[in-house]
Amino acid sequence: MSDDLKRILYVEDVGSIATVAVMVLEDLGGFEVRHFLSGQEALDALPGFAPQLVLLDVMMPGMDGPETLRRIRELPEGRDLPAIFMTAKAQVHEQDEYIAMGALGVIVKPFEPVSLSQTIRDMWHSRETAAA
Repeated sequence: MSDDLKRILYVEDVGSIATVAVMVLEDLGGFEVRHFLSGQEALDALPGFAPQLVLLDVMMPGMDGPETLRRIRELPEGRDLPAIFMTAKAQVHEQDEYIAMGALGVIVKPFEPVSLSQTIRDMWHSRETAAA
């Protein structure tokens, strides 16, 4: 398992949230981020981008984050792709459902921009601890 997270596929339908997240992930975190407004756009782009991690908004029109993750898992290149959800739905039972789907973690909105990259790195490294 590679220790070095570089490429993130990010799905968020709210432009203002996405703008802040992409800016901090790229400028402060040093990640290469591809942002998509919908789950379908992300599914279409997944094979060509080959992300190491998917960062998914939960509540989106059309295909929500959990459904997007289910569809990603159906693709050969997405079967074992780590994912993190971002949501304003912060109830414990909801977060537990996302973890049960195989997510590394849940970032609650509104998120703290300055610590977003480190939060994602911590969740990324937690998968190595779990695998050990």
